[in-house]
Amino acid sequence: MTFTRRQMLQQGGAAALLAGLGQHALAQSGAPFETARFITGFAAGGTSDTLCRRTAVRMQPDYAKAMVVENRTGAGGQIAVTYVKDQPADGSTILQTPTSILTIYPHIYKKLPYEPLVDLAPVTVACQFDFGFAVGPAVPASVKSVPEFLEWAKANPAGANFGSPAAGSTPHFIGALLGKNVGVDLKHAAYRGTQPAMLDLLGGNVSSVSGPIGDITQHLPTGKVRILGVSGAKRSRFAPDVPTFEEQGIKNATHSEWFAFLLPAKASPEVVARANAAAKAALAQKDVIDGLATFGLETMSSTPAELTELIKKDTAKWGPIVKEVGFTAEG
Repeated sequence: MTFTRRQMLQQGGAAALLAGLGQHALAQSGAPFETARFITGFAAGGTSDTLCRRTAVRMQPDYAKAMVVENRTGAGGQIAVTYVKDQPADGSTILQTPTSILTIYPHIYKKLPYEPLVDLAPVTVACQFDFGFAVGPAVPASVKSVPEFLEWAKANPAGANFGSPAAGSTPHFIGALLGKNVGVDLKHAAYRGTQPAMLDLLGGNVSSVSGPIGDITQHLPTGKVRILGVSGAKRSRFAPDVPTFEEQGIKNATHSEWFAFLLPAKASPEVVARANAAAKAALAQKDVIDGLATFGLETMSSTPAELTELIKKDTAKWGPIVKEVGFTAEG
């Protein structure tokens, strides 16, 4: 699927703001909202939160006079999705979410409180990124590769564990696939975002973390974190000295991910188009592109239809992978 990078859709002139207009009328007129919100299901300081905050600044004041970011954490991101689907569909509440909540969760939960393409209206892809697998002080300095870590974990069952930003997330499955590669049962610890997992890694409370590359690289200056491998098909430009999993002989864990923006399902085509234009314009700004790059995020954008097809494609892709790992969760 091809996405338009750094492409801006020209917005029409905003109608004059009339006293007493409600948010619905504002959305229909094209006038700026007094306040609009990005809702993310992950903690402040992580890549999801950073994407929202960087984009929000550039959507002011044309889309909204004030863009607020709300971190509604819990249930691996489900709380945020469930909240947004029930909000007014006028464009004033925008969900930011990673792929797994839309494409993996339907395979692992018997009952979800939402249906991705029934309860949500896709707006645009926002960025893509690879994952890193890092170890901390609990792992000997002599361990310098993923295969060496797996051998160490096999010999040290008490340390055979890894953290991820959420149960059922892409990095959760990557960690599980790494263990299955050599028959090691890596115990999984789910957190409310990668940053809490990284804090436990730094403290020696968990041996390793599977998470977005940018969430890991920001901790490298501490000298306590080592990235052993990355999940992309090629080396990440954000960690060029780190070999991919495939380079290290691991064939089943090559995955990248994307973040996207969505609205409540009842949003009209005009409301979706307006949000799409505003988000794409923000993502095309050099300061946003450069700022997100420091977190390992590569900006991109799409049409609503392209995002819809991407959700369908990735949902189909993850079905067999979930079955191979054998993970299920109570919905």
